Amino acid sequence: MAAARNKCRIRSNDEVVVVAGKDRGRVGRVIRVIPEARQVVVEGVRVVRRHRRPLGGMPGGIVEKEMPIDISNVALWNAEESRRIKVGFRTLEDGRKVRVDRSTGTVLDED
Repeated sequence: MAAARNKCRIRSNDEVVVVAGKDRGRVGRVIRVIPEARQVVVEGVRVVRRHRRPLGGMPGGIVEKEMPIDISNVALWNAEESRRIKVGFRTLEDGRKVRVDRSTGTVLDED
């Protein structure tokens, strides 16, 4: 079986809003993208508590950490207009492929 392409429209450090689940409506920054599993880790979303045993010089105790959430349950967030963004792609004149807002056509990638 051929490997499926896992193209993700969301990247690290993007601001996203959760659109489904227990944390719906919460806005946070993407810490990590896991394209193989089509999941993202978002700051302050799906926080769980884990009991950690002392290891070496690290103390034990209860640690809070963010768990991955499915990429279909988040959407890119535009803080200036307070709305969700649908992402499209466009090739510029110089040959670069950039992400754009589908409703307004503004380029999302500044680099």
